Amino acid sequence: MNKIAIVNISSFGRDYPEHIKELEKIGQVTRFHFNKDVTSEEIAEALQGYHFIIMGTSPNLDKEFFELQNDVKLITRHGIGYNNIDLESATEKGVYVTKMPGIIERDAVAEQSVTLILAVAKRIVKADKMTRDGEWMKDRGRLMGFQVSNKTTGIIGFGNIGSRVGEILKYGFNNRILVYDPKPNDELIERVGAEKVSLETLLKESDFISLNASLNEDNYHIINERTLSLMKKEAILVNTARGELIDEKALVEALKNNQIAGFGTDVVENEPIDDNSPLLSLDNVIISPHVAVYNDICIKNMGLKVIEDVKLVSEGKEPTEIVNVEILNNKRC
Repeated sequence: MNKIAIVNISSFGRDYPEHIKELEKIGQVTRFHFNKDVTSEEIAEALQGYHFIIMGTSPNLDKEFFELQNDVKLITRHGIGYNNIDLESATEKGVYVTKMPGIIERDAVAEQSVTLILAVAKRIVKADKMTRDGEWMKDRGRLMGFQVSNKTTGIIGFGNIGSRVGEILKYGFNNRILVYDPKPNDELIERVGAEKVSLETLLKESDFISLNASLNEDNYHIINERTLSLMKKEAILVNTARGELIDEKALVEALKNNQIAGFGTDVVENEPIDDNSPLLSLDNVIISPHVAVYNDICIKNMGLKVIEDVKLVSEGKEPTEIVNVEILNNKRC
C-alpha cells in the first residue's frame, strides 16, 4: 500500500478537506510535525515505509536522512523554495523532488510584499491599537508615515514574484522600479519598465526595498550591517522570501537606531519566531507568521499540485516541476 506523509504543513487539507480524500484514494495518509531540533535519524525512522512526502519549509532532509531512508519515491514541496532538501542525496536515491510552479504563488506573495510596505508606511498596526485602546485623539502625530505613490522601490530578486511586485508598484503607485538580480531577465525587466542597477545603487536610492530572492549560499545575509548602512533613513524594508537573507542582529540595531524607518516581514531566520526575539518589541516592525500564500485561490491550487505529483508517481509517471530533473537525467544517461 502507498503511504503518504504530510510533513510540517498545517494548511494542507485544513480548508480543503477534499484534498485529503483525494490522497486517500492513492494510499494511507499521515500527518507529521517535527520540531526544529529533530535529528535526521529521528525523521528517517518516523518516515520509514513512506513513499511520498508532502513537505513544508522544515525540517531539513539532509544526506544522513537519505542514507537511512530507502522507501521514499517523491518529495513534493508545498511551496516554491526547496533549500531544506539535499538534492544531490535525493538524486542518489532516485527520488523526485518537485515544487510549485511559480505562477501559483505569484500574486499571493507579491500582494503580501506590497501589503507590508503599505502597512509599515501607513503605521496601520499602531493606528489600530491606538483606536482599540481609546486613543483616537491622543497624540496622533505618532502615526506620521510615508506616502507610497511616486517613490522609488528596489526589488532584490526579480523573478516570478519580484516582477509582480514591480508591476503593482509601478502601475498602481507610479513608482520608479530598481532591480538587482545576479541573473537578470532583461526581457522581463524591460517589460515591467524597471531599471537594472547594482545592489549598492538600489540600496542608496530606494524608498522601499522588497526581498523576493530565493535563498542560496551567495545571498545569505545579503542584508547586513554594511548593506543596511547604505539605505536611506526613510527606507522601509520588507521580506516575503526567506528569513536567512537578513542578518537579524544587524537589522535590529538599525531599527533601534532609526537607521532605517521600518521593517515588514512574513518570514524570519528561525521559524517559528522566538518569543524573546527583539523584533517583537519594536513598534516600527510588522511581522506576519509566514502566511503570504494563505488565500483561497493559492492554497487550493497548491493542494491540487501536490496531489497531482503523488498521483503521477504512484502511476509510474513523471511528475511536473522537478527540481532535480537535470541531475536525474544525467544519472540515467
